[in-house]
Amino acid sequence: MIYTLKAKPFHFKKFTINQDCCALKVGTDGVLLGAWTACKNSNSILDIGAGTGIISLMLSQRSGATITAIEIDKDASEQCADNFKNSPWSNRLTVIQQSIQKYSEESAHSFDLIVSNPPFHSIQKETTQRNRARSEQELNVSELFNAVHSLLSQEGTFCIIFPFGRIEELIELAKEFQLYAAKICFVKGNHTSKIKRILVEFKFGEQQLVETNLTIEKERHSYTPEYQKLCEDYLTIF
Repeated sequence: MIYTLKAKPFHFKKFTINQDCCALKVGTDGVLLGAWTACKNSNSILDIGAGTGIISLMLSQRSGATITAIEIDKDASEQCADNFKNSPWSNRLTVIQQSIQKYSEESAHSFDLIVSNPPFHSIQKETTQRNRARSEQELNVSELFNAVHSLLSQEGTFCIIFPFGRIEELIELAKEFQLYAAKICFVKGNHTSKIKRILVEFKFGEQQLVETNLTIEKERHSYTPEYQKLCEDYLTIF
């Protein structure tokens, strides 16, 4: 299925994301996770639910890792593959059209770093491609952690972006799979708004937790120095 409502390509400083065939377009969540995730020492990275491939491409820009992207949707996986092919790092990027549940059952690989901007909305009655991509219909949090537990190397890290309102659920569920939060970044849109998202880095075994805060805007379209520093290597507005 090709979407009739065309979405313009999104241009980063060193690569371009075409997104007209993907249910979910480039958004702040993906940019945040791609910029915040530590990847310098990673040799192998797995991107679960890759969509356009934005996070994989951002991590490729600042690492030498081999990156495998898993995307269940056919149209999205094909567009992701094209975005990879047209990037400067095409020789290190691979996309596989498959569910992460099936991949984790069949794969013998382990990864230094796993990242995911997962679907986290409640299951919708309307089964449009966009709703499936946004909801837990195809992948719930327990299934995600089960796959991470199977595929993450013992010294590896798993990074995720998730709604702040579900933080307790996320942290407690992770513990069932021996994963513990090592870093949490609390994200809000501006200084007066409520915390909306959390960025979390998980590791196996109990960790000494480091907490930080990030505010995106001082006012509409005026960004904080912290957000500019985080994203300046990627976004053309900086």
